[in-house]
Amino acid sequence: MQQESDPDAPRQPSALLIGSEIYRHSTYGGKHPLAIARVSTALDLIRTLGWLVPERYRDSPMATPEQLARFHTPDYIAALRRAEAEQAADEAVRERHHLGAHGNPIYREVFRRPATGAGGAILAARLVRHGGIAHVPGAGTHHAMPDRASGFCYVNDVALGIFALVDAGLERVLYVDIDAHHGDGVELAFHDDPRVFTLSVHEANRWPRTGKAEDRAGGHARNIPVPEGFNDSEMDWVLRNAILPITRHLRPQAIVLQCGSDALEEDPLSRLALSNNSHFAVARALRGLSPRLIVTGGGGYNPWSVGRCWAGVWATLNDLPIPARLPPAAEAVLRGLSWFRAAGREPPEHWFTTLRDPPRAGPVRAEIRELCAITLRDLP
Repeated sequence: MQQESDPDAPRQPSALLIGSEIYRHSTYGGKHPLAIARVSTALDLIRTLGWLVPERYRDSPMATPEQLARFHTPDYIAALRRAEAEQAADEAVRERHHLGAHGNPIYREVFRRPATGAGGAILAARLVRHGGIAHVPGAGTHHAMPDRASGFCYVNDVALGIFALVDAGLERVLYVDIDAHHGDGVELAFHDDPRVFTLSVHEANRWPRTGKAEDRAGGHARNIPVPEGFNDSEMDWVLRNAILPITRHLRPQAIVLQCGSDALEEDPLSRLALSNNSHFAVARALRGLSPRLIVTGGGGYNPWSVGRCWAGVWATLNDLPIPARLPPAAEAVLRGLSWFRAAGREPPEHWFTTLRDPPRAGPVRAEIRELCAITLRDLP
């Protein structure tokens, strides 16, 4: 006799979560923007909220030097490993590979941590090869170049995950990047590869100051450089009038969504004004438009906004209800965070007690409408 399911039983996750404990005690050091707890906070929130069963979790392996060489040069990989071993880099290495320079410090796990992010992205590609969803909050380092670190990114784990998808035979992969900063390293990686279409929504005139609307990387890239104050209503417009039409036109066999949270209003490294509802909406909308979906982390420099956002993305991918008020165990995770910036001295109470931000609606400016119209022109 078939047993009826309990309608009141907690919903079980269907996506796979890939994480690692390496992030818990790893820091870029000092007052670097990444001297904060991000991935560990998201994982702790997910677990304390009862949103993870053991069979849906995978520990991220470290990518091997051979795997990293799919995008990075052997000289750069060797320099990165040597910098970790010696905890130093000479002037030639700093100049050539930007290790210990340009905002890319040498810290204790300077090779192991980015190699773990890359291993997670590559594992995600393997796990979804026959279909499915994988969330890899430790990946998302989209600025790293073949032979140098860039923008706090030492290994381009996103590019390596996409390479794993196309190397497995996929011919239509869509990369969507909603980080506040242009996904320049990923666009470069696939500049001449028509199998991969890159779409980046980022703040205009923000570092690295690439990704203009007219930049199309051989025709299979689109960029939407949005103005300061970009709000939830405008992201909804971009979603409905650019991201979704492009996705339906391309019919991708896989989607990779870089879900950097530095476009949120509370983040110190951008001047955008999104709530995390926008990130949840993009993840929800893309979830059903391809048989394979990989969602990564990315930027995000306020530990409360990052952890709450990425935990909420996991809930969204699994149709898990987000409580209006967090239970005590989850609240304790957030109250245990610290941040050296002024906003961290007296955080607002809702950073401790809620996961979902209040919506930040606003007018949809003509500039946003025009950017979306430009994006849809001459699609391949």
